[in-house]
Amino acid sequence: MGSSDSQQQIDSFRKQILEAAKTKTPLSIEGGGTKTWYGNNNQFAKLSTKNYSGILDYQPEELVITACAGTPLREIEQVLAEKNQMLAFEPPHFGEQATLGGAIAAGLAGPARISVGNLRDFVLGARIMDGKGQDLSFGGKVMKNVAGYDVSRLMPGSLGTLALILEASVKVLPKPAASTSIRCQITQAAALQSLNKSAGQPLPLSASCWIGANQADSFGELTIRMAGAEAAVYAAKVSLCSSLNAKELDSQEAETFWTQLREQQLPAFINLQADETLYRLALPAACGPLDLGNVGNMSSEIILEWHGQERWIKGTSDDATFAALKQLANAHGGHAMRFRQGAKVNPANQRFTLLSEQTHSQALEPIQARLRASFDPSGVFATNRLP
Repeated sequence: MGSSDSQQQIDSFRKQILEAAKTKTPLSIEGGGTKTWYGNNNQFAKLSTKNYSGILDYQPEELVITACAGTPLREIEQVLAEKNQMLAFEPPHFGEQATLGGAIAAGLAGPARISVGNLRDFVLGARIMDGKGQDLSFGGKVMKNVAGYDVSRLMPGSLGTLALILEASVKVLPKPAASTSIRCQITQAAALQSLNKSAGQPLPLSASCWIGANQADSFGELTIRMAGAEAAVYAAKVSLCSSLNAKELDSQEAETFWTQLREQQLPAFINLQADETLYRLALPAACGPLDLGNVGNMSSEIILEWHGQERWIKGTSDDATFAALKQLANAHGGHAMRFRQGAKVNPANQRFTLLSEQTHSQALEPIQARLRASFDPSGVFATNRLP
């Protein structure tokens, strides 16, 4: 995008925002539209970033790329692949039109999150426009330039309710020299125990996934990915295959599996009934199998990612079930949310666990309120997509 076109697009954004502030009409920010289902439902007018696209700067030697919010993720990943680099946090696309701005606003990370960190950890800087039409820049293009309280780190997961992301600088990483995946049949309890033990050792664990019946002693399928130096990956493969009686997967089969897990295209995800909800639970590493016997009508199948720290299970969509799940997760030091809902589920359902409902996050609620009041005093981005 040329500088003249870029400025015209920026001016257009400002005009929309100022008009919305004047008329007290919130704007719902949208990029490629691949995650419109994510977050609380709203019917507000759209502010589209799709035309504000392009890679502004890429410095492979500095491991950083800067791009406009509307830049397709696939375009960024293709450019990085040419230099044998990648977005290490593996952001889910959920569609061909996924954009960088949408990925950051959603704040979602894929299977490698357990080994490399969250998406927020990779955002070095951002250029945003607040609810007053101000063009603001925060952070930098290299880690050493980031000092103090970095507002750019507030953008991931904000779902467009804080400010409009215009551009972002993101840290990238070289692709690992070697990668392999192994698979075995093992109970949920044994899988969690093994993963926690392995995570405490100097092993190049990159990702893990266990799928099976939600019972501690029921056998399911555990898949583990290792990535890093060739010698380290080989040694870990030999050790884990021996201790778990596991088999190495074909490279293409492994790549397909991890992509389908990231994009939630595995059967355990896509067979969501019209009256069901896919719940996401975030839990501490030490949390064992959950007893869901008193939580509504839940599916017999559960998916564990991130060594058990992220768990997915389908069940009834009523408020009582959600409340029981939130209480159970909170009791273990975690939280729960309605991630994806079936076609017949009320779209007005509250999707997230509120900060005030969790003892470990209650103190953040007034901070969040002050931030929103500062960045968006007229409520331009107050779509309630995020509570």
